[in-house]
Amino acid sequence: MAGRIRDEDIALVRERTAIADVISDTVTLKSAGGGNLKGLCPFHDEKTPSFTVAPARNVYFCHGCGQGGDAIKFLMDAEHLTFIESVERLAGRAGIQLRYIEAGPAPVRQQQGQKQRLVAAHAAAVDFYTDQLRTPGARPAREFLAQRGFDRTAAEKYGCGFAPDAWDQLTVHLRQKGFTATELVTAGLAREARSGSLIDRFRRRLLWPIREITGDVIGFGARKLFDTDDGPKYLNTPETPIYKKSHVLYGIDQAKREIAKQGRAVIVEGYTDVMACHLAGVPTAVATCGTAFGADHIGVLRRLLMDTDAVAGEIIFTFDGDAAGQKAALRAFEDDQRFVGRTFIAVSPDNMDPCDLRLAKGDLAVRDLIARREPLVDFALRHVLSRFDLDTVDGRVEAMRQAAPLVAKLKDREKRPEYVRKLAGDLGMEIEPVQRAVLTAAATPAKGPAPAAAGGAAPAGRGPAPRAVVDSPQSLVEREALKLALQVPVLAGPMFDALGADAYLNPVHVVVREAVGAAGGAAGATGGAVWIEAVRDACADLTGRALVGELAVEPLRIDYEPDPRYVQITLAQLEWGSVTARIRDLKSKVQRINPVTNKDEYFALFGELLALEQHARALREQAAGGL
Repeated sequence: MAGRIRDEDIALVRERTAIADVISDTVTLKSAGGGNLKGLCPFHDEKTPSFTVAPARNVYFCHGCGQGGDAIKFLMDAEHLTFIESVERLAGRAGIQLRYIEAGPAPVRQQQGQKQRLVAAHAAAVDFYTDQLRTPGARPAREFLAQRGFDRTAAEKYGCGFAPDAWDQLTVHLRQKGFTATELVTAGLAREARSGSLIDRFRRRLLWPIREITGDVIGFGARKLFDTDDGPKYLNTPETPIYKKSHVLYGIDQAKREIAKQGRAVIVEGYTDVMACHLAGVPTAVATCGTAFGADHIGVLRRLLMDTDAVAGEIIFTFDGDAAGQKAALRAFEDDQRFVGRTFIAVSPDNMDPCDLRLAKGDLAVRDLIARREPLVDFALRHVLSRFDLDTVDGRVEAMRQAAPLVAKLKDREKRPEYVRKLAGDLGMEIEPVQRAVLTAAATPAKGPAPAAAGGAAPAGRGPAPRAVVDSPQSLVEREALKLALQVPVLAGPMFDALGADAYLNPVHVVVREAVGAAGGAAGATGGAVWIEAVRDACADLTGRALVGELAVEPLRIDYEPDPRYVQITLAQLEWGSVTARIRDLKSKVQRINPVTNKDEYFALFGELLALEQHARALREQAAGGL
């Protein structure tokens, strides 16, 4: 894997990237005046354009959904790429050669060149295998697909191929295209035979190309077709520099947009199940590749689902109803706590997987399977209770002890009382002992570290902070001051930094002001997308981050270029507003004090009040002729 990209190269990518050109590939932009552009937001449905691009500052912001950032962030959101993937995409677009800081001993440039070569080898292998699927020798592969309800069009859509009945046909083909023996072995496309010669890894098998989220093929899944062949039923590409099975989800390249759009991901168990779901009208299905669903897969999905304390999606697991499927479902419940969103399970009443279900009962049955999903916790509780004889006292008590920790694990604490009542009813017990068991389980430290929501997401049940309401002169002044710090920090400089967060009354404005300080303050900033992104990253909550993006592109409340005097007037008005609020609070406190029985306290507060009123008069004079 590549190391961290050098900071100066990231800065160069930002500098040489015209954000309007990047966004224009996805959004139709029109002039909005003041040098800004507008279009329909690609991140939510809207009829009136609220998506603003500020080319001068190389940033964008949607006033409808709050999405915002620079070109790198846009690709991350629009194409569901990681930060490094987005930088690499823009660097290629701008013709910039990136340099990496590598933790290991291998030269970085060599590793980056290796990745490109391995991806290219897989692309050539896909072409080879898909061509082979049309040959007479591939008839068993075509019949396998047809028997499972997949015609030629479906096979082409998913890139299905066939490894011919030959020992080195792919190897010879790729060597002729210039790939070395070392590259083919490293890619997992070939292996050394006992004789020392190079032979194909896959032979006489039906193949599915496995793509990463960007769409690049990084490996293959191969299904045995002939009983006389050795080896497992399914054979996957081994671990390589570009293929890590714990990170890969089959079908993610085709499902990613629908997952993000619907806020839902369906986890199935096999390649044909993914194909069946997609073709049946469940386009959000993905599958693991030769390994159990785990933490790294969760990370991929959380990014697509925007799984945070403000946005919670649905994760639906489909498992066979047999013992292995039930075990897998319970293991999934353990991972449930890593998601903020709601987790469900969908089990066919006939214990059929989605592919078999589609064959037997049609597309509608597959859609109904997903629609009939039930909360994963309900399934887990039912499974635990089924192991005990609830007609006996001992059975009920032991079942309560085993089920209580499941209820205690619920991340949405508001649901716990309801599940306590449900569990008591299922057990035929009074609520009080069940409630005590759940409270005891919740207070008992878990064995090993408890799985936290990735990305530092807050527990569900705590909603996002309310969006700031611009409804007062003071709030308008606070917004203007923050806009100056974000858009022209060189001008705002020490004057802005001199006023701390206590000068702001709106809680969300306080968050942004604290973030400006945490990012190093306006006095040390040079502006631009890097500065805005630094402030966004320093924000303590999602509402603050959204506001930073909004203020970064919102025009100042003047029709001329800001100057030091405008900054001074704005900040004087800001401080005057906070001082007058403190004066009101102090007057209320003074009025509640008896000057006879609390003489010292009364005169101390009265003196403070006089000083504040004098300071307020001076500020009012500085702000004269302001907004």
